[in-house]
Amino acid sequence: MIPLVGALYGCAAFLAVQLSASICAGIVPFEDGPKPGKPPTAWLIGGAIVAGAIMTMRGADLPQLGLAALLIVSLIASWYSDVLVGIVPDYFTLVPLGALLLLAVVGHEWSTFIAMTAITVPFAVAAYLSKGRGMGWGDVKLVALGGAALGLQTAVIAFAGACLLAVIIAVLRKRRHEPIALAPYLAAAIGVALTFNFF
Repeated sequence: MIPLVGALYGCAAFLAVQLSASICAGIVPFEDGPKPGKPPTAWLIGGAIVAGAIMTMRGADLPQLGLAALLIVSLIASWYSDVLVGIVPDYFTLVPLGALLLLAVVGHEWSTFIAMTAITVPFAVAAYLSKGRGMGWGDVKLVALGGAALGLQTAVIAFAGACLLAVIIAVLRKRRHEPIALAPYLAAAIGVALTFNFF
């Protein structure tokens, strides 16, 4: 079972990369955005395989594994897109967010809405005040997805760690005054939290 789930997650990651590359093919990066780079495709696919294997070993059931696979596609596509063109297309955040919110309504899990809103507001304020330069709106939507998926407490810890790591790496690379692709840090934080906490 573990190798099968790992392989399926690897296929999901490959699909995410292909989707992102296809959608980003027609996108021109903003001049004041992060510099386009080369996404670490092999690492993303390998990370997805490991995540699927770990969740299976820790006893995730089939619905949890299925929902996590959808989120893994979203996270990898967001990471890939932000590195490639400096933009996180709405397809990769709003579609899975809508699915999570629909499940929350069906299951009467109103805490999902509270977590999503509470974690999103500070990031939305940062995006508004910086006019999308210090914090992009794609990042805000990715944070909303993370809040809905992780719950408030886990999301706060995950995103605090992601932002701290982003700052440390920017300082070490001497890029403090350059725009950075934040989605990889946010996506990695969500992915790690999902892997070890489920939902």
